Amino acid sequence: MSKTSNINRVDGFAKVTGSATYSAEYKTPGVAYACLVGSTIAKGRIKSIDTKKAEWAPGVLAVITHLNVDKPAGYQKAKDKHNFGQPLQVFKDDTILYYDQPIALVIADTFERMQYAASLIKAQYLKEDHSTDLNKAKDKEKKKEGDKGNDYHRGVEDGYKNAEVILEEEYTIPTEVHNPMELANIIAKWEGNKPTLYTKSQGVEGTRKSVGEVFGIPAADVAVNSEYLGGAFGMGLHTWPYEIAALIGAKKLNRPVKLVLHREQMFTNVGFRPYTIQKMGLGATKEGKLTGLTHEAVAMTSSYEDFMEGTVNMSRFIYDCANVSTRYRIVPLDTCTPIWMRGPGEATGSFALESAMDELAHKLNMDPIEFRKLNYAEKDLEQNKPWSSKYLLECYEGGMERIGWKNRKNKPGSVREGEWLVGYGMGTGTFGCYRSPTSVKAKFLTNGTLVLQCSVNDMGPGTATMMTAIGADVTGVSTENIIIEMGKSGLAKGPTQGGSATTSSVGSAVNDSCQLLVTKAIELASKTDALKNIPIADLAFINGSVTSKKDSSKSISLVEVLNANKLEELAIENQSKATEEAKKYSIYSFSVHFVKVLINPNLGKIRLAHVVSCADIGTVINQKTSAGQMFGGAVGGIGMGLMESLEIDHRFGRPINNNFADYHVPVNADIEKQEVFFVNKKDPISNPMGTKGLGETALVGMAPAIANAVFNATGKRVRDLPITLDKIIETVKV
Repeated sequence: MSKTSNINRVDGFAKVTGSATYSAEYKTPGVAYACLVGSTIAKGRIKSIDTKKAEWAPGVLAVITHLNVDKPAGYQKAKDKHNFGQPLQVFKDDTILYYDQPIALVIADTFERMQYAASLIKAQYLKEDHSTDLNKAKDKEKKKEGDKGNDYHRGVEDGYKNAEVILEEEYTIPTEVHNPMELANIIAKWEGNKPTLYTKSQGVEGTRKSVGEVFGIPAADVAVNSEYLGGAFGMGLHTWPYEIAALIGAKKLNRPVKLVLHREQMFTNVGFRPYTIQKMGLGATKEGKLTGLTHEAVAMTSSYEDFMEGTVNMSRFIYDCANVSTRYRIVPLDTCTPIWMRGPGEATGSFALESAMDELAHKLNMDPIEFRKLNYAEKDLEQNKPWSSKYLLECYEGGMERIGWKNRKNKPGSVREGEWLVGYGMGTGTFGCYRSPTSVKAKFLTNGTLVLQCSVNDMGPGTATMMTAIGADVTGVSTENIIIEMGKSGLAKGPTQGGSATTSSVGSAVNDSCQLLVTKAIELASKTDALKNIPIADLAFINGSVTSKKDSSKSISLVEVLNANKLEELAIENQSKATEEAKKYSIYSFSVHFVKVLINPNLGKIRLAHVVSCADIGTVINQKTSAGQMFGGAVGGIGMGLMESLEIDHRFGRPINNNFADYHVPVNADIEKQEVFFVNKKDPISNPMGTKGLGETALVGMAPAIANAVFNATGKRVRDLPITLDKIIETVKV
């Protein structure tokens, strides 16, 4: 095990002491305060908007609407729906496309005056019939344009229908929202035609590009600062209308503007996991061999942007099945555009797939894990490629032992602990391992410090800690002497943080740049008097010095090397990307979640008595941060399974539980015991470190594990999340 595999978070001290500066906390002289006023209808046009009282209110600097906005240059061009930006062009005209769509920006000299002025704005509308209920709009379903929207077929289309044993069921996941503690926010300012943003973004370079496109300026002229994020979970993957609105206001006033969404706006204006209805068709022999699998999904999108995610993708390859069909349709509704949310697509799809697998196993009178083992995929049949590595069986075995799977009975309701019904369930998860071209600048300073620079930011998984660990392993520099500079433009270009690709992408770039840096240091050292006449092949970089492998007395410190060459620093910037060899393999992370539930037969109360999560993610770079990711992902899956649902009053198209009191998320008291472990076997193909992604697969599979455990305890199969006591009360009365 590496000496750095269990280091503490390098940003931990800054975060717990409050010295970490989040985007809304930057001290900006002369800053004005802004807020958005949202529409009170879900569809129609603005008939009139009265801003006079707000404009006359004390301290008000500007009120911007579609009637007086200085439209950015990009508003005159067709919007690319596939970039980091938003097709919705805020304040462009009087059209209303969803409830709480921004219709006005109020800017004042204090926060309190801004809030008061915003309350004075009144609008009248020409209402149109709106549609926010997916169940009532399924007849409007369509394919998404492009190859990603195509149906998939392997073998016989809908081949499950010819099987000896058939299962056909429908599963529903409601809309879920991100709800991080840190609200969406931005401080925007301009210097001439060059904007600077302190904003909550998961992608510095993506934000630069999208802002540049909106305002018709080069991306290189856009400065973005987003070093610390208080959680994002996907909402930071777009440049949203509130950010463009703040930039418009700052440009108009030629003054810095701060805008922070309030909690209710977090439910309506920064995306969400889309409401999705799924149909599963499974077919198997009487002995339990899958012969056909069909997975169909219908999900919501907005009326102005076609959004889709990989809901059906997992079903194409996770099990050994000759006949597989998948179909994905979207339905435009009058809402804000959905966005990727942790475990995007796969978390939704796994609920249907893994619930159906459990149901079919029960129908066959088989243990659910034995059923999965019988249909274990030894290769990726979708791509017809071998796995780069796959240790899913080890996850099964380790989880079974820890959860006490031997105590599970196939017959529901067979196990009790006192007055509580006991149920055991599990769910398999997976997510692709991606590696984006990424640059990192590594440099040695004359004091022996190693500095690593990359514009990637850290929204919580421990990116800075990972960079430190890899840098220390490659160079031998102690972790205390490594400085990470990240999360802002002007640094070596890093990727967007999302899709579980950060460690593979940025970590590889750190590894490669540090190796080149060490090589350069050795080359320079070999030319000094201390090491002259010693072949470069016989030199090594050890503990901050270049030393002869054969005679350790012949050594020169890095500081001396730099001084000898009259250098203030030694720097290397290098771009790292995936190898051609990697294209020959299917590279995925895998996870399994196990759950033991206790259910009170009189009250229908569900207790999570024990949760065990395991992941096959290749080499574990840091045990502490990886465990934190796994714990957090599992908790997110618990919220998905038992609590989270955005409730919409479809008469008005507006949410009714848009606050922390009514939108429930798990807390510590909801989980009695939670364990995490890793296979920790190196993947030989994925990247130089042999690691694979974790952030997404940490959540995928948890919701069906809970549903399967509830069924095992009660005999009640809940197919529409979340699983609340009213959905199982009929059974627990028995």
